Amino acid sequence: MTIRRFRVSVDGETFEVEVEEIASPRPSPPPLVPPPAAVPPAAVPPAAVSPPPGPVVGSGPVVGPGPGRAAAPPRTGRTQPAGGERVDAPLPGTVVSVPVQPEQSVKAGQTLAVLEAMKMQNEIVSPRDGRVREVLVKKGDTVAVGDALVTLE
Repeated sequence: MTIRRFRVSVDGETFEVEVEEIASPRPSPPPLVPPPAAVPPAAVPPAAVSPPPGPVVGSGPVVGPGPGRAAAPPRTGRTQPAGGERVDAPLPGTVVSVPVQPEQSVKAGQTLAVLEAMKMQNEIVSPRDGRVREVLVKKGDTVAVGDALVTLE
């Protein structure tokens, strides 16, 4: 049994304490599921090793849910646009601005809406050149993942 000394600060006051270790730590139990067999690096295609492309929250423009990620169906009761290509909210948040209007031409990468999530502003950009058919949100709206923001023609 070992006695160890520690200095601890609580609410700005510093205390020196002695702690006696009464038993050695128990070994961790074996895992319930055996680890996957190691695959030699040469056998793994490069696409399987690198992370899937897609947005990183707060890192800049965001377009939809990203490749390989399914968008959840709207949960806030917003109507689904008839025809056209929907640009959906890739994350829940509050609409800070919508700098486009119906019938406005847009270029790929142009900001369609700005969402605030966890105190970070995220630009939702046009996935392609086109024309805004319908703007489905306004400043101050709260959106969930998969809610339609804008419809493009």
